[in-house]
Amino acid sequence: MPSPEEFFAGHPDALHVYDTVRAAAERLGPVEVRVTRSQVALRRRRGFAYLWLPGRWLRNPSAEVVLSLALDHRVPSARFKQVVRPSPRTRVHHLEVRDVADIDDEVSGWLSDAYRGAG
Repeated sequence: MPSPEEFFAGHPDALHVYDTVRAAAERLGPVEVRVTRSQVALRRRRGFAYLWLPGRWLRNPSAEVVLSLALDHRVPSARFKQVVRPSPRTRVHHLEVRDVADIDDEVSGWLSDAYRGAG
């Protein structure tokens, strides 16, 4: 299994976003990190936040990294590129992150909700 640093190799801005999101999550409590070929997942009992590089899957991505948050409700915000419902109880919100400053208080609140829901 690769490390987050290996996953984000060649994408220093995306690694900075990951470090910022992970630090925010760790302020909430214990976090497990799982790295796969397609994403870096932050978990409690279940995954709650996922970071991935859209350029690996899309031809012309509009952001270097996407933060996907698993919540039990839909958040009505225009900041999300897409919200999908992979199961009846989960809505995954995809946030394109163009700069680490995008991980603001509002995003930290959503991250906190996702963290609580994954316990």
